[in-house]
Amino acid sequence: MLDISAGLAETSAKILALPVCPSAPDSDGPSDDVHATLVATDTVLPDPLVSEINSYLADVRHSGAAGTVYLLPRPGRDPTHIMLVGVGSDDNLEAGWRSAGAAVARKAASRLASVTVLLPRSTAPAAARSFAEGAWLASYRYRLSAEPDDRATTLRRMTLAARDTGSVETAIASARAISDAVILARDLTNAPSVQKSPKWFADRVANAAARRKGVTTTVHDENDLAEGRFGAILAVGAGSSRPPRMVELSWRPRRSRAHVVLVGKGITFDSGGISIKTAEQMKLMRKDMGGAAAVCAAVLGAADLELPVRVTALAPLAENMISGSSMRPGDVVRHYGGLTTEVQNTDGEGRLVLGDALAYAARRLKPDLLVDLATLTGASHVALGKRTAALFTHNDAMAVALAAAGEAVGERTWRMPLPDDYVASLASDVADLNNAPPPGQAGAVVAALYLREFTGNRRDRWVHLDMSAPAWIETHDGPLVKGATGWGVRLLLRWLGSL
Repeated sequence: MLDISAGLAETSAKILALPVCPSAPDSDGPSDDVHATLVATDTVLPDPLVSEINSYLADVRHSGAAGTVYLLPRPGRDPTHIMLVGVGSDDNLEAGWRSAGAAVARKAASRLASVTVLLPRSTAPAAARSFAEGAWLASYRYRLSAEPDDRATTLRRMTLAARDTGSVETAIASARAISDAVILARDLTNAPSVQKSPKWFADRVANAAARRKGVTTTVHDENDLAEGRFGAILAVGAGSSRPPRMVELSWRPRRSRAHVVLVGKGITFDSGGISIKTAEQMKLMRKDMGGAAAVCAAVLGAADLELPVRVTALAPLAENMISGSSMRPGDVVRHYGGLTTEVQNTDGEGRLVLGDALAYAARRLKPDLLVDLATLTGASHVALGKRTAALFTHNDAMAVALAAAGEAVGERTWRMPLPDDYVASLASDVADLNNAPPPGQAGAVVAALYLREFTGNRRDRWVHLDMSAPAWIETHDGPLVKGATGWGVRLLLRWLGSL
């Protein structure tokens, strides 16, 4: 992993990264004449160097926009290279410096071994945290074989330079905890399903938890699930030779102020079951446990950050496969707590396992707040596109707080309705509910209403996040790397930190 540390502000480094921001247009010039200007840092640059940089900024028409980088080579002189990275305007410092960190990491990756970054004079710790987070997340790679030589990274070290190295080091440590949690979620989600059985996932999480003080893990195997009457998790996993699990992961600090339960959908591969998906639809179904990865990683991140809130993650894990023992369309499953569901479509398995876990959370754990994350519906993608998750809740305060947390960290949400008159589409002739209303029935909304039935007396303290689309990205973009994004980890940690 890229080494990022704090250091004293100086100009003796061989490679310097200098922040620039947009300047106001000249009152005597055209209104669109916006150009970049150097951000004030603790380091005083020599006047000849400042003149050289300003001339270069003008020549390349650097805008100062966040994440825009130009490299100024200076052969035979020190520094030998100057990276001029845009951090955007002051009104969104966090997003600007996160984008800057990602951009510098990518620009330097294949040509430079180390970079010294000069931090802003007035906001060094905040800038350091965001810059380090962006750099670490953009440097992430998931490969099961060696990187080709022409794509191998040479960047090994970044020094974030400011006068107050202590506060910067603290900020970097916070960024490291958050980045580690996101990287764990990405690793779990990117892992091929041939490797990623429910047991493998549970073992990985349990091993990570064992390295953290104050975190406890309970793994409910297929026998525990049968004894506890988790009928839906067992039914979904019945078609696989690799039995289901439910991970219960808890961070419980001594002076916790509230108990939050996070539930994440954990389908380690989704063939659709007997209601089989097409080959094209199955290609990315290793990501169908992105919600489980996010909530488990968030609990571990909360422990690393020592957040003063009790957090429990529930990850119902199953592989939805096809065999002689698979659940069938028309089957009725009995959930934990007693509710029954008629399975009209075996490809609606995510809401089945979440129903068991939500009912267990509401009845057994009795949380103050309940949040579930799930790669649940394609309908949310149709409604909101690739970068925004659908948010459902009756709780206005939770909706505002979670949306604000998401906006701050770059994980957007959009609140969707929970209309009671749509509940009729969940009716069944033989059970309490059905899991697959007819097409054209507002799929993401109806799925959320289905989950609501399992929240018991926590209904007004529950939020559902349908994050199917933003859990995966096809191209590098800022701190996101092609593949699993780890969506939801940073949002949850920011929100938990605000409670």
